[in-house]
Amino acid sequence: MKTKVITINDREQIEDSQLEEAARILRNGGLVAFPTETVYGLGANALDEEAARKIYEAKGRPSDNPLIAHVARKEDVEQLVSHIPEAGQKLMDAYWPGPLTLVFPKSGIVPYGTTGGLETVAIRMPSDTIANRLIALAGVPIAAPSANTSGRPSPTTAEHVYQDMNGKIEMIVDGGPVGIGLESTIVDVSGDVPSMLRPGAVTIEMLRETLGTVEIDPAITGPLKADVKPKAPGMKYRHYAPKAELMLVESSEEVDGQKRVAEKIMELAKEKLEAGYRVGIICTDESREYYTEGIVRSLGLRAKEETIAHNLFAVLREYDDLAVDYIFSESFSKEALGQAIMNRLTKAAGYHVLKL
Repeated sequence: MKTKVITINDREQIEDSQLEEAARILRNGGLVAFPTETVYGLGANALDEEAARKIYEAKGRPSDNPLIAHVARKEDVEQLVSHIPEAGQKLMDAYWPGPLTLVFPKSGIVPYGTTGGLETVAIRMPSDTIANRLIALAGVPIAAPSANTSGRPSPTTAEHVYQDMNGKIEMIVDGGPVGIGLESTIVDVSGDVPSMLRPGAVTIEMLRETLGTVEIDPAITGPLKADVKPKAPGMKYRHYAPKAELMLVESSEEVDGQKRVAEKIMELAKEKLEAGYRVGIICTDESREYYTEGIVRSLGLRAKEETIAHNLFAVLREYDDLAVDYIFSESFSKEALGQAIMNRLTKAAGYHVLKL
């Protein structure tokens, strides 16, 4: 299969003619990768079980890992769900369109091939102008997990998608770099108490301000057991991971804690460098001066979590390109957007965290 790439240079002046071919591919059961405000998604008709199967095949994704159905309008949710709980309606009104996925009780129209065999369906309405217009033109809800090989860092540029999906899908819509850089927040509103299944740009603090009580699923801080079905993407399997072995180093000390982390990372890095390995170090602008060896990459200013989130996956993919053997990373705050950053890093490290 030859993968066609089309480029949209102006997100604010999109002509329907630019996306009509992509929309037709989606309607006819094919695969199209496209940008959203979070990461690039790999789209297929969410109501077509065979199309959903193609997504799992292209990604090498386990079939019990649910897909997220993307819609262009809030009204499009009604056909996909058996009912909309009050908490779901409040969150839709507060944060849609935007980086928030909601898990509802599914209707009979949604195939189990899309939901990973579950009686629930995950739905999102993206705010990205290309994504929203493409979904509307396709005329069907679009299942769209991240457009990467399963387990790898999510793609934040079309080039990342091309690296993983060239020859496996019909088309890539290149809309330039994404905005946020981390996948959407996922909240399960199908039960009695709303539960956050994956952190993202819509933070737990924002959710609780809107709803009051919101639980945090244990999968956010630790791996699911092998016999547990994941309720949403990114909960069960190793995700976001570079090819190199990644370790997080964190300190509980507020004073001089960052310096201790840097000293420990340099100690670990030197051991691997002396043994002949290629070593990557992930830090911030504030701590960059501490690191004198290895391939050092700063994610930006620690105080600007949006920048850290935006750069994370791109840096992990760069280390793949540079064929590093080991990566040592600083840790980040677990509050606000930091919770999502640490969730991705911890899963990428396979929960390999050194606490000082």
